[in-house]
Amino acid sequence: MSDWPDDQGNGRGYGRGSGSAQPEGARRMRHVQRGGQPGRPGRQQAGVPQQPAYDDGYGQPYGDARDDMFEPRNARQDGYDSGYNTGQVYGGAPNGPGQGQGGGGDGYGTRAPRPAPNWRRRIKIGSITLVVVLLAVSIGTYFWADSKLKREVDLSKVIERPDGGDGTNYLIVGSDSREGMSDQDKKDLHTGSAAGKRTDSMMILHVADDGGNTMISLPRDSNVTIPSFKGAESGKLYPNQGRQTKLNAAYAEDGPELLVRTVEYNTGLRIDHYAEIGFGGFAKIVDAVGGVEMDIPKGFKDEKSGADFEAGKQTLDGKQALAFVRTRYALPGSDLDRTKNQQKFLAALANQAATPGTVLNPFKLYPTMGAGLDTLVVDKDMGLFDVASMFWAMKGVTGGDGKSMNMPLAGSTGGNLLWDKAKVKQMVSELNNDEKVTVSGG
Repeated sequence: MSDWPDDQGNGRGYGRGSGSAQPEGARRMRHVQRGGQPGRPGRQQAGVPQQPAYDDGYGQPYGDARDDMFEPRNARQDGYDSGYNTGQVYGGAPNGPGQGQGGGGDGYGTRAPRPAPNWRRRIKIGSITLVVVLLAVSIGTYFWADSKLKREVDLSKVIERPDGGDGTNYLIVGSDSREGMSDQDKKDLHTGSAAGKRTDSMMILHVADDGGNTMISLPRDSNVTIPSFKGAESGKLYPNQGRQTKLNAAYAEDGPELLVRTVEYNTGLRIDHYAEIGFGGFAKIVDAVGGVEMDIPKGFKDEKSGADFEAGKQTLDGKQALAFVRTRYALPGSDLDRTKNQQKFLAALANQAATPGTVLNPFKLYPTMGAGLDTLVVDKDMGLFDVASMFWAMKGVTGGDGKSMNMPLAGSTGGNLLWDKAKVKQMVSELNNDEKVTVSGG
């Protein structure tokens, strides 16, 4: 049945739920009487007539019309939602529409102002993140580089060693090792294909505890005595037979351990660490840093080393650099002039490798480190910090911060260079005491 009243005008009941096919008529609303209402005291205000309550047909009174007008929706105590808009202007300020966004606090569509950014907190978090990233990269780089070091030389096999002094002494060797080189590499670098390894250059680097570092070049043709030694591989003891030979022959006979033993025996200076790099690694380092600029005062050419240089400033790539440091037959002073060229080139290479353009550029730094460490052979007790100390001391000496010299000489015999024993003894005493070396080299 319909809850709507029938239309009294025509006597037909077209209401909701009516069974008639005729359209429903308009809903008849009860007359709302304006003005005061008996029995409803207390809510009339001046200028606002009191409205009567009426039943909506579901047993719930609508109440005064002002309830919907002035009371928030869903705030009615009777729990009924009439569905009428309360008149709230969403997004407006409490002082009226058009007063801007936010600031209300009444919970009806207003938005609170965004708080100011905490820059101190952001900077703190950013700084901590940067430190963590740098620390992670540094640790990763350390272990990566440390894993590349070839700790193949055992100085504990060296017998009858002299006492040590102040500072640290490195024996730095450039060998003619062709390990890892293809036939084309050997041809391009003019290294030949000789089996085995020989020393092509040797230097003692003294790193003082309080500065005053010294680098001494040892000519490969130096005349020395091969002392008693224990075979590095066999462990067999070989007595001193008083053999006089070139210094580089010691390396060829029994490797780095016998070379260290021979240098210590003929100088009285204890060697703390050993470092060796081959032809291929040397050329790769030069190419990795983008070449090294050299000022060659006088041009020279040497078919054996492949050198062909004109006088003046020029940038040498790996192939040219190797030819430059190996040339001796085209130089007036032969091996002595070659050691001077080697020291000169090492100074230029160290300065190039230590520039911000290399150190701060990972695309140059890591290839340079990789090229050097891949072919760097060191003693078993040498760590990355020792390698870094050696590099920076070498850079300082060749750059003028320290002394660079040849071994003091006293002539030659049979084509071999003789060391001045008195000067060598004085030089070693000064090095052991971390004093400035006052003797002159050859």
